[in-house]
Amino acid sequence: MGDKVGYARVSTREQNLDSQLDQLKAVGCTKIFIDKASGVSANRPGWLELMGYVRSGDTVVVAELSRMSRSLLHFLSTVQELEKMGVQVESLRENIDPSTATGRAFMGFMGVIHQLELDLKAERAAAGRASAKARGKTGGRPRTDQDKLEQARILYENSEKTAVEVCKIAGVGRRTFFAYLAEAKAKAGITAAVI
Repeated sequence: MGDKVGYARVSTREQNLDSQLDQLKAVGCTKIFIDKASGVSANRPGWLELMGYVRSGDTVVVAELSRMSRSLLHFLSTVQELEKMGVQVESLRENIDPSTATGRAFMGFMGVIHQLELDLKAERAAAGRASAKARGKTGGRPRTDQDKLEQARILYENSEKTAVEVCKIAGVGRRTFFAYLAEAKAKAGITAAVI
């Protein structure tokens, strides 16, 4: 019998893996690979490491199926790839035993449900964007007032204040401020070249 190898994933760096890690350790995972990236992303170094690590007889354990795959197609192809390697998949939340016909069928159903959830979420988001657009809202962050940025630039260039202090005083974001500075320098360079 092989090892239990855990995989935990959250969608953003701000999210916490503790709950998943606790569950995986509690069931005896000898090694756990992690990713802090969207399931939609193909760039998941932890998953790639796991795939290189597991051997025939091992079981890949996840807290829930959605942590492992990006889509139904990806889920099914991943399970198939692992099966070819002689590696089982175990999901703690769904309590599925993939070594049985019922377990494999249930895994397929759960994959379909997960895909349905993703599709419905995408449809709701698209409907919301269309509704907002019909009302004249373009979405995204509101544009920063150019006058504020210019005042911040003048203060920054003519005082001993740091960029952080200037941004606080003017009420602008640092990234926006530095982008504005770069744009102003580029324009100044073009004007100087023309003269």
